[in-house]
Amino acid sequence: MITFEHFQAMAATTLFRSRVPTARLRNAEKILARLGMKPSDAFNIFLAQIEIRKDFPLTVTTAPERLLTTEAQGKQWEDSLGAY
Repeated sequence: MITFEHFQAMAATTLFRSRVPTARLRNAEKILARLGMKPSDAFNIFLAQIEIRKDFPLTVTTAPERLLTTEAQGKQWEDSLGAY
């Protein structure tokens, strides 16, 4: 049951503006449209994840983990799911 207080909290919004490269926004809009989303939906999901995790929801690093080789991927698959 939604209370009046809950409704007020849901209805309270703030306009957030940010400058982003035009090409990046257009490319993201095309991808998000396939998901039935707008950039504002994606941004709200991103902020919700920060709120839920109380941390940044993805790893930002200058030294990313190395990608697995094909053989290592196959071994992990087999270890997890059994032989094909």
